[in-house]
Amino acid sequence: MADTIVFLPDFLCDARAFWPQIMHFSASRAVQIGSMAHADSVGALAQRVLDGAPKRFALCGVGLGGMVAMEVLNRAPDRVSRMALISTTALTEPPHVAADREPGIIGVRNGRLIEVAKAQIEAAGVGEVGHRAEVIDLVLDMAEALGPDAFVRQSRALQRRPDPQRVLRKAKQPVLVMCGDEDQLYGVKRHEFLAELIPNAELKVIAGGGHYLTLEHPTSVNHALKGFLDAPLVLR
Repeated sequence: MADTIVFLPDFLCDARAFWPQIMHFSASRAVQIGSMAHADSVGALAQRVLDGAPKRFALCGVGLGGMVAMEVLNRAPDRVSRMALISTTALTEPPHVAADREPGIIGVRNGRLIEVAKAQIEAAGVGEVGHRAEVIDLVLDMAEALGPDAFVRQSRALQRRPDPQRVLRKAKQPVLVMCGDEDQLYGVKRHEFLAELIPNAELKVIAGGGHYLTLEHPTSVNHALKGFLDAPLVLR
């Protein structure tokens, strides 16, 4: 029986960020969505994932969810069969970036969630796809549904995220690293660095893709994930 795949959403996102993947994979394997909205540290979020996940599972994390996936691997490597890391980074938050989050947090606390979220979505980079406006509207809708408190908690988790590089260098699982070549938040070079850290990693770059790949290019993401998940579990 195929392992359950646990999807971990990005900053500002909920399960709807994986709707194309849920529709595609739920016919052939169990699918579970972790929440990134109920704790203000990557460690606490990772523990919530582990508390709710099956004994053994595959992981797919995007952005903040990818950072949490790396911490899940750190805490319970024997429970993770394989892992996909999308639109994310293995680097800690630079001090100037952490400081730049503070005005947004203040703005959100003062009732400007949508204004702040829209600026952050545009800065992250949305690919020039035909449904670009729909992607932006959906991410804004997810941000509004999560609410101001979740925005602040997720911002704190990003600011204080741990350095996962030691964990990744020792990873025994196969890992798929995927990004769009138009991602402005975590660009191709960061993903090349991430893939180089991991002994059994492969890198997939999607042309014309921005930061929100699962929504922008769902067919390409699903195809890459399916090939990765269905491949024999043989390490190089």
